[in-house]
Amino acid sequence: MLSGSVETIRRARRLRRSMSLPEVLLWQQLRKRPQGLKFRRQQAANQFVTDFYCHSANLAVEIDGEAHSRGNSPNWDVRRDNELHRQGVKVLRIPAYEVLSNLEGVVQFILIEAGRGVTPPPSSGWSPSPEGEDF
Repeated sequence: MLSGSVETIRRARRLRRSMSLPEVLLWQQLRKRPQGLKFRRQQAANQFVTDFYCHSANLAVEIDGEAHSRGNSPNWDVRRDNELHRQGVKVLRIPAYEVLSNLEGVVQFILIEAGRGVTPPPSSGWSPSPEGEDF
């Protein structure tokens, strides 16, 4: 199970109160426990915080807005993903614009990756690379 330091847990709590619109929209779907999967939002993971985490599938879902491609963010994302992979966690990186334009497809894709879905990936043609990066 993922856990974090006291400071990371505090940061996760702050992030829960300031989620982006794509995160809020996706959370509204994931909190319904689709296919019986329980997701947590802004889950502490050592010194990192994942946007969403499903313990039973050992799956982290990251919603990447424009800021993820600027400054030091790409390096930070790689570092976080590598640490999570070392802990046996699969990381999905989903562009924020995809959540806004294809929410149903994104949810289905997450369910497929969690090993429970039966439908194809989102219809817009988007899919992450094998390393979990999509840009």
